[in-house]
Amino acid sequence: MIHRNIFHNESLLPIEKVRLSPGQAGLICGFGLFTTLRIARGEAFAYERHWRRLEKDAATTHLPMPYTAAKVRVHLHEAIRGNRVSEGCARIYLVHNNVGFWQSDEPRPDLDLIITTADMPEYRQPARLALREHGRHAASALCTVKTISWLDNVWSISEATREGFDEVVLLNERGEVAECTSANIFAVKEGKIFTPPLNSGCLEGVTRGILFEIAPEAGLPLLQQTLRPEDLYSADEVFITPTNRNVISVAEIGGHAVPTPSNSVARRLNDLFAAYVAEYVDRRLAATR
Repeated sequence: MIHRNIFHNESLLPIEKVRLSPGQAGLICGFGLFTTLRIARGEAFAYERHWRRLEKDAATTHLPMPYTAAKVRVHLHEAIRGNRVSEGCARIYLVHNNVGFWQSDEPRPDLDLIITTADMPEYRQPARLALREHGRHAASALCTVKTISWLDNVWSISEATREGFDEVVLLNERGEVAECTSANIFAVKEGKIFTPPLNSGCLEGVTRGILFEIAPEAGLPLLQQTLRPEDLYSADEVFITPTNRNVISVAEIGGHAVPTPSNSVARRLNDLFAAYVAEYVDRRLAATR
């Protein structure tokens, strides 16, 4: 559930005071971008990485970008402070207003900036994953762009949760593992960690990128490799990395049991990532004093 105060364009307002219009074409057709950030001790973790991805996606979609990283960061922290969030998450939305035929003639900016915050969602550990064929179209030019056209993901997770699962492994049109609806996926085999390459159709997740930096430093090789469902079933362990948590072990995929060893790679990486988050927040808080 999102918190009561919403940052919209230039103001932090109670949600009932925020006006969105059916004439905003991007809102109706899903022409916009978003990113979800973790909030730790009141700080937006890895904001720079999230903003770089938003800029890259804006360039891909030719989305107008009148905002700077610094300005949006200020507005993001207005929302965090306004909702008194210490531990939680936030979303930044950029909605294209002037696109296509179905738009109104009312005055509006080219882009709407919407920032919301929420409490940290609950995740069951270890997680149970469903499996969905053709969940990603890797050949699509927009498959790695995080757009607000999110029905495919929301529908997939909704159907999975109705069946008692926590997440969904999405396969691409080639039958390869791409990702989950809101997390990248990793398989451990004989001391090495494997994750699908970007050409699988997976999102270039922020946590995924950080793990590529910190795992090798801890003696844990992390490699991009094409994976199929049978590679997950035969793995020594499997884990996922949603933005709002560090690393979550997986116990089941589509009815196949997956080992969850007590001294797991997932647990080691979770500890490493928690230390990375703490160090990042320490640096940010020291810089703003």
